[in-house]
Amino acid sequence: MRQGEARRNQHLADVFERSGMSQGEVARRVTARARLCGLRHVNPDASNVRRWLHGAQPRDPLPGLIADVFSERFGHRVTTFDLGFGDTPDLDRPLNYSPSFTETVESVTELGRADMDRRKFLAASPFVAAAAVGPSRDWLLATLDREPAAGPRVRLEDVTDVRNMFSRFQEIDVMQGGGSGRLLLTRYMNTHVYPLLRRTHAEDVRRALCGAAAEQTYLLGWMAFDSGEHGTAQRYLIQSLRLAEESGDVRLGAHVLAGMADQTTVLGNPEEGRRLTQAGRQGLKGAESPACLADLWALEARALAVLGNESGATRAIVESERAFEQVAPGAEPEWARFIDGAYLHGEYATALRDLGRAADSAEHARESITHAQAQNRARRGAMSHATLAVSHLQKGDLESAHATGVRTLELARRVKSSRSTEAVRDVQRRMIPFGHHPLVADFNERARHLLAA
Repeated sequence: MRQGEARRNQHLADVFERSGMSQGEVARRVTARARLCGLRHVNPDASNVRRWLHGAQPRDPLPGLIADVFSERFGHRVTTFDLGFGDTPDLDRPLNYSPSFTETVESVTELGRADMDRRKFLAASPFVAAAAVGPSRDWLLATLDREPAAGPRVRLEDVTDVRNMFSRFQEIDVMQGGGSGRLLLTRYMNTHVYPLLRRTHAEDVRRALCGAAAEQTYLLGWMAFDSGEHGTAQRYLIQSLRLAEESGDVRLGAHVLAGMADQTTVLGNPEEGRRLTQAGRQGLKGAESPACLADLWALEARALAVLGNESGATRAIVESERAFEQVAPGAEPEWARFIDGAYLHGEYATALRDLGRAADSAEHARESITHAQAQNRARRGAMSHATLAVSHLQKGDLESAHATGVRTLELARRVKSSRSTEAVRDVQRRMIPFGHHPLVADFNERARHLLAA
């Protein structure tokens, strides 16, 4: 076998052969793609393509451009690792909030494909604290200065089907945890929804489809967040925000910012979490969504509590309660259904817990538990029971904390949720000051089986 053949990139060769394109045509299309991205120095020819086929590794940004060319040819996402250009997908691309709708479609499609095909690698992708700053700014500017875009001709019935599927997947997440339906949703998005974005549509259909895709992409991000895969979650949320902007749905964009704020605060950056909630509220001006507004205020209270700003957090809770009083049943969008008494009282309880106000935290935790029990929502029940257990510990009542902690464990076992598991760990950590008390040992032994799983 000749030396060149020994190094042949068989992955690229297979894709190249299926495409039916010549080496010269591939080179021309890569050049054209580069021009669309403003890369005038990228100008490959047929000899470059021949060298790639024989194993030469193209330099950045060529691998991504080549993948885009074949993706366009086949009508589905072809990634750089599909082409044999290294073993890893470009995980930084979905962190970019691109002004180009075409680039956004490619980014979210590549993310979905990597999530389905290379989940273990993607799960290890890092959360980038600074990545949320640009998207929130760009989304807000776009909501304040919007021009209708022109477009050619999918059907509204297709969009309705996507929205109907959203309600089913959201129900799975709320009732069973993010780890239950995520793989199925990822597959559905890759095989059905993201391909629809590539097709032609009337402008009203395109905007409706972008809104439906944004909802589902947000849910994928939220499920990843609930599974503890924060880098994956961040990438989905950023692309969801961009799709929401394309749809023109300001309420949906503000909702995505709320999710980004929640994650950012949980991961130790409450200052940025608060800024994201403020951007969401600013964008909501002139748009009616009391539920989303209540959520944004609740998450601002969470951020302020972590910062130790008791007066600010208290005011934010009051504003959240005031907004929630204005919610009219049936008037809010489907994605806002989870913003209810179980959820909001749970968030208030967590904020008050972080401020050390044990009695107030316990009061809201019990309210959340009552609502969660009525709806059989194990994840929310587990998290609020954990908060209640901590409030008992803050008051020095280990016996009550143990009993509530055991109930936390029972509920956490019923869902696939790393947040529920982390709530159990939090109770364990806060029991440490009680030393080797038999109740502490008993709780740790009960928790060991759950945490090992």
